[in-house]
Amino acid sequence: MSEEPAITPSWLSPDPTSWASGGGSLLPDNSTGLGTLPSEDNLAAGRLPLLVNPWDIVLCSSGTLIACENALVVLVIWQNPALRAPMFLLIGSLALADLLAGLGLVLHFACAYLLRSDSAQLLTVGLVVASFSASVFSLLAITVDRYLSLYYALTYNSERTAAFTHAMLALLWGLSLCLGLLPVTGVNCLAEEASCSVVRPLTKNNVAVLSVSFLLLFGLMLQLYARICKIVVRHAHQIALQHHFLAATPHYVTTRKGVSTLAVILGAFAACWMPFAVYSLVADYTYPPLYTYATLVPATYNSVINPVIYAFRNQEIQKALWLVCCGCVPAGRAHRARTPSDV
Repeated sequence: MSEEPAITPSWLSPDPTSWASGGGSLLPDNSTGLGTLPSEDNLAAGRLPLLVNPWDIVLCSSGTLIACENALVVLVIWQNPALRAPMFLLIGSLALADLLAGLGLVLHFACAYLLRSDSAQLLTVGLVVASFSASVFSLLAITVDRYLSLYYALTYNSERTAAFTHAMLALLWGLSLCLGLLPVTGVNCLAEEASCSVVRPLTKNNVAVLSVSFLLLFGLMLQLYARICKIVVRHAHQIALQHHFLAATPHYVTTRKGVSTLAVILGAFAACWMPFAVYSLVADYTYPPLYTYATLVPATYNSVINPVIYAFRNQEIQKALWLVCCGCVPAGRAHRARTPSDV
């Protein structure tokens, strides 16, 4: 009876020890990964097989931080009935997606190093793909919502806006679920290693579609934020003219803050995801896993900073956090007026 192929714990490389040498293994040629006893040659040379990939530990730690941080946002929005406006629903969707992504990273680490099962690997990778896809789609939905709130300021709070928001949420989560189910339903490279991408067990074509979709979404967000900047600057200029203010008025100061905020949003998004999106388009499974980890880890950091940019800076969420933490709201935050820097 032929032996079954060993299950490898790393989702980025058939050999989890190749992180350090750009593809070279610390194990002997006849070893297959975790749980393999060291050979006499290795013991004689003073070398032991590496049982846990340090990069996987980094990803697991990032997942833990992501899950804890976004769980707080989801809890605050869920428990506060006042946070039911379309904007907060979209922020909640982003936090929920990042929360699931963090849990997916932790579960993948646990399943890979404990269960060492193909089925568990496919399920956890599918969860990570669906969650990060929902996170990126939620960022686009937030951008669309911010544009509509400025362009249709008089009718933004109508029932039509709420219905449009619910439709966006249903669409983005449905599409993300379909993308996450692809590895589970057979679109994977477990049967054909040569079709693997830089992220095993996703195929090269699958990752290429995800990367191209990201680049298209980033271009759309860039265009929408450019229009938002024009609207904010025009509104601030009209307010300044009505009050006969000069260019150095608080309105222009807050407008510059608003434009700076938009630059931070786009810059953080591009800095986190662009390296991995571009690298996954040009690389395949033969490239050193070290490069994949070096581009994938920063991509997970986007889910770490999303709550800081979209949730913790929001006035209403800040008040809710103060109520949850200490049962009161500081007077300075309770009466703070909304400014263009809050876009």
